[in-house]
Amino acid sequence: MTRKQTIQLEERHRCPVEMTISVIGGRWKCPIIHHLIDGTKRFNELRKLIPEASQRMLTKHLRELESDGIIHRKVFAEVPPRTEYSLTDKGRSLESVLWVMNDWAEKNLNS
Repeated sequence: MTRKQTIQLEERHRCPVEMTISVIGGRWKCPIIHHLIDGTKRFNELRKLIPEASQRMLTKHLRELESDGIIHRKVFAEVPPRTEYSLTDKGRSLESVLWVMNDWAEKNLNS
């Protein structure tokens, strides 16, 4: 069973908040989405923007976000290979969610 099929099965038994967390939950998913709001990025650009993420975890989270329809992965048939990541319309719709989370953190965690 693919990750997408597993999530679809789980979604039938979850509330909307749990479904959202299943998509954006994960240490590096929100930072990835945040950086892609500014535009398309290559893998190494994301590594530089999120240096705390290991290559393995960054790759894992990018694949999950792609599987969930949040990001689009474009591979160019070049030598050396080039891969670019961008947000889908579904991914762009998460921008307001990230801003609400940011505002909550600023109000409640910095005091």
